[in-house]
Amino acid sequence: MSETSRRDFVKRGCGLAAAGLVLGADAEPTEASGDLGAYARYQQEKPPARNGAGQPANWVATEDNILGPFHRRGAPFRAKVTPPLEPGTVLLVSGRVFGLDTRRPLANAVIDVWQANHQGRYDNDDPKRPPAANVFVNRARVITDENGYYEFETIKPGPYRIGPKTWRPSHIHYWVRAPRYRELITQLYFRGDEHQKTDNWIRDSLIIDLRENRAAAKATYKSGTFNIILAAAAR
Repeated sequence: MSETSRRDFVKRGCGLAAAGLVLGADAEPTEASGDLGAYARYQQEKPPARNGAGQPANWVATEDNILGPFHRRGAPFRAKVTPPLEPGTVLLVSGRVFGLDTRRPLANAVIDVWQANHQGRYDNDDPKRPPAANVFVNRARVITDENGYYEFETIKPGPYRIGPKTWRPSHIHYWVRAPRYRELITQLYFRGDEHQKTDNWIRDSLIIDLRENRAAAKATYKSGTFNIILAAAAR
């Protein structure tokens, strides 16, 4: 396709306007190929539990944890935190967000997640080489569905040294927000990390177990469940 015909195609199909891209006047709605049928009725009658992410055993608000120095606002909404082919152990984290006052799942809660790579490095931990404003590595935002469920794929982050003899254990940062509930800044940790013994910020309630899973072509990945309970905001 030549440059001239490509421009003509874009103008006809998208309708370029000064305020941004808009649909052309001759655009048609995308055709449906069916409906949800019985599955939709099943969802209405009984929201399915997913990947063992059911109700928590203990109804207490999830403990908070330090924000840390490496958070960046504006990460994209996506279900894969890491770039394609990021080195490290593939990890699938899922769970639900609940309200402590109602003990019901919270739909449309926004969760910022950010983490180090498998070598314990953040994309913005070198002030001499800051990332571009629109490039977010090992960072994402996710939104809970109608059952309060969330899920993302990443890699297991590496620990990193913060002093001559001090290490931070492997962890993933969370910042959770939902209307009428207190914002929660916390971290997710993984059982069995030797550096947890000397970490000053870790909380036992934030440590989860990981399961080994087998995928296609003998590949494996780990998975874990991290449910979150938010305290109601002061009225």
